Amino acid sequence: MDKQTTHERPAHSANGFSYVLLGLAALALGAFVLWARPAPTTLILTGLAALATLWCWAGLYMLQPNQAALMTFFGSYRGTDRRDGLRWANPFYVKTKISVRARNFNSEKLKVNDLRGNPIEIAAAIVWRVEDTARASFDVEDFEAYVLTQAEAAVRHLASSYAYDNYDELEGTEAVPEVTLRSGAEVVATALRAELHARFAQAGIVVVDAKLTHLAYAPEIAGTMLRRQQAEAVVAARSKIVQGAVGMVELALKGLEARGLVDLDDERKAAMVSNLLVVLCSDHDATPVVNAGTLYN
Repeated sequence: MDKQTTHERPAHSANGFSYVLLGLAALALGAFVLWARPAPTTLILTGLAALATLWCWAGLYMLQPNQAALMTFFGSYRGTDRRDGLRWANPFYVKTKISVRARNFNSEKLKVNDLRGNPIEIAAAIVWRVEDTARASFDVEDFEAYVLTQAEAAVRHLASSYAYDNYDELEGTEAVPEVTLRSGAEVVATALRAELHARFAQAGIVVVDAKLTHLAYAPEIAGTMLRRQQAEAVVAARSKIVQGAVGMVELALKGLEARGLVDLDDERKAAMVSNLLVVLCSDHDATPVVNAGTLYN
């Protein structure tokens, strides 16, 4: 950690209402003394009472819920006050109000290359808030601009660490499937939050939530990838159809043999299997052909 890093600490502040009452009391006392005995000494006392009133009221400031006041004294950090309401602190303190509420933004659509070099478009929604007001004010120049820049860098790095999708995995393999941007939403979101947390720590900012809101192939390859997905869907469907057809053919042959309806040699079994597979796997309805002769003619 950098030795020049400044960490937040509580400021020396007090309830403002007590100082309002104290200022009113000093003002009333000065007015009463001036009215009761107008003399040079009385004027001095009245002036002191007015200064005391000014001192009490000049240090007043107000904080709303989830708002903090960062205080500096001639360039020296004196602390941060997070208690809401009417507050009082040294009038010579410069009080800079900083919101510690949760903020969110949706990053722009970034065009980057994934792990396999495919150009993709990606965007994320990030929720963040200021945790350490001292680091947010003194360790970075502009913490809001810092968040935007580092968020873009984190999303780019995340996109290059994962593949958009894995089309090379074989169905039914026992190997652990690869985590991709499309299929591993929770894992990718966790990795994104960890990446942002590491980058935002320098500015005293914490990540409340971060998730991808847009994920797509770049326009120049979107058409090609769509045709690839369609082809793979057709292959997968055909595979299911063939598996079902083979099971039906097997069931038909076993049923004929078990009931002794017909005795087929190997050549006729092969022909029957071929015909059944054509009928079951065809895209069109089969046209039956009636054989008026014997089984072998």
